[in-house]
Amino acid sequence: MLVEFMELITAPLRYSMNSDLTEEEMRLALFGTPLPEDQVSAPQVQEPEPEVVATKPAEAPQVKKKVAKAFTPRLRVTLRVGNEFEGKMIELIHEADTLSSLLAEQEAMKAAKKKYKYVEVLSVKSM
Repeated sequence: MLVEFMELITAPLRYSMNSDLTEEEMRLALFGTPLPEDQVSAPQVQEPEPEVVATKPAEAPQVKKKVAKAFTPRLRVTLRVGNEFEGKMIELIHEADTLSSLLAEQEAMKAAKKKYKYVEVLSVKSM
């Protein structure tokens, strides 16, 4: 059967444009021999299975463990602030929840500028 198939496929290549092939021979060359009807199996229909809904059994309430608070990095920024140029200045301490000293300094300056005109950073230390 494979030999016949190969001959049918390669026959047009050996001869220039052989149009003597019938439609049945062309189909046989392209698709092979058709399967008999009794060998073709229809797809089996699956019967739907009944849905099973799982319910939780009644359990005793679990004792919740207290979770320790995660460590939050904090920086203490010390500022000298005032509203008069070369006038009375007071020290202000701002605590920032960040590891970046630059961000902590900017946050403290922004908060102090809302109330005071002149702001000077003295130190940024971790707590």
